[in-house]
Amino acid sequence: MKKFVIEDDFWDLFPNARIGIVVCKGIDNSVRDTDKYKHIIEHSKQEALQYLQNEEFSSNEVIKVWREAFQKFKTKKGARSSIEALLKRVYKGNHIGTINPLVDIYNSISLKYALPCGGEDIDTFDGDIRLTKAIGNEDFVTLGTDKNEPPYEGEIVYKDHGGAICRCWNWRESVRTMLTENTKNAFLCIELVDEKRVNEFENALKDLALSVQDHLGGTCNISILDMNNKEISIG
Repeated sequence: MKKFVIEDDFWDLFPNARIGIVVCKGIDNSVRDTDKYKHIIEHSKQEALQYLQNEEFSSNEVIKVWREAFQKFKTKKGARSSIEALLKRVYKGNHIGTINPLVDIYNSISLKYALPCGGEDIDTFDGDIRLTKAIGNEDFVTLGTDKNEPPYEGEIVYKDHGGAICRCWNWRESVRTMLTENTKNAFLCIELVDEKRVNEFENALKDLALSVQDHLGGTCNISILDMNNKEISIG
């Protein structure tokens, strides 16, 4: 039985964080109606504008909290949170394309609630996965390259026995574990560092789980990890 464990070295840096997990089983992620997902993303882009009221992009609260979080650990130069990357496209009026249904769904939820969302294929995990500080020798190959780029020592990463799964917390993911059209069992996460937004965070998790079930079938179970609940079984 595989587990997801958040190590104490993460909690030492972020004692008030919450990590929401949606474990999806038996889904059908094959692409059929791309227009439907284009529409879902476009709608969420409009909803995301409410979080960008300040003309200066970096002064918007949803951007500031994650920049401050990324200053607490070693990161690759220029690395930003996944939600900043998405919202920057909205801010600049750039296109956000469809990838596959699961990714499109979690991107739409990420935009709708201005929270980082990510996902991996559970069946590709090598043993348990952990949110922790990197040793610095973990294998990591991201999309668009075949070059191994291990994380820095002390960098916050998701990792399993096979290497890093996502670098700089939620910046870049590994090709090895990414969601594909063949994914049947998925590990989806939403991350919170702003304690004032707990209600939105919980609503985003519910919305994510319902959206996956409505569009892709299967079953989805929600868990929330915090300082007092540091690990769960993910099957």
